[in-house]
Amino acid sequence: MGVDAVQRSQPLRSKWLKTKMLLNNSAIKPFIPDTQRYSQSNLKTMLEKYRMVYVKPEIGTFGMGVIKAEMHNQHHFAYQIGQKRLTFNSFESFYRSLTHRIKQKSYLIQRGIHLLQHNNRRFDIRVMVQLNLGQEWEATGVIGRLGHPKKIVTNYHSGAKPMSIHTLLRSHASDKRINELIQEMNHLGIHIARHMRKKYTRLRSIGVDIGLDRSLTPWIIEVNAKPDPYIFNQLKDKTMYRKVIRYYRQNAL
Repeated sequence: MGVDAVQRSQPLRSKWLKTKMLLNNSAIKPFIPDTQRYSQSNLKTMLEKYRMVYVKPEIGTFGMGVIKAEMHNQHHFAYQIGQKRLTFNSFESFYRSLTHRIKQKSYLIQRGIHLLQHNNRRFDIRVMVQLNLGQEWEATGVIGRLGHPKKIVTNYHSGAKPMSIHTLLRSHASDKRINELIQEMNHLGIHIARHMRKKYTRLRSIGVDIGLDRSLTPWIIEVNAKPDPYIFNQLKDKTMYRKVIRYYRQNAL
């Protein structure tokens, strides 16, 4: 099955189609990192502009196949996948190796966000948004995902540790600012869900992965149309988990 056929049959799995859809909304667009299709010219341009990018499969889950690519200068390029890091002294050798690794699959290049850290480990945030009994979108859960110290992705299935967002952000912001950020991210999540449901009327829940940079600006890393509700069970306080599961079961009916 070709790329176009895959996109038509599984539109909510295509990161490219979801990105293009969100870019059509002027209120959501400012929070989306620059994203382009994988090509030699796009890779070179984006590395020269941002110095660090993520190369990720258009269709994929659990952070599998995600590559962190960096340009330090014209003679120093590097990429990391899993715990393996390779360095190169020219763009040509770097691009050749990277392209050989991803083979013929459809990949995207996304501007790299320098995520906030906790105990020298990067973290991002998952916001759960679900339809409630009144068929209104509601942000039902927010949780931090502390990445494995030697890996580049923050997915739970790649060894990340689910944690309270307050614990992760306490060294970066006051409690008042943390609560404001949660409100901002919840509002953004609801906005995304409403926008997506205009086209995908069967949508019942989304998981929005948000990265915060050093200025505490939220960036939409990815939107998952089939988010795992059980990650919230990892928190000591089960209040959020109980609500997420209740809505999850109601929507399954």
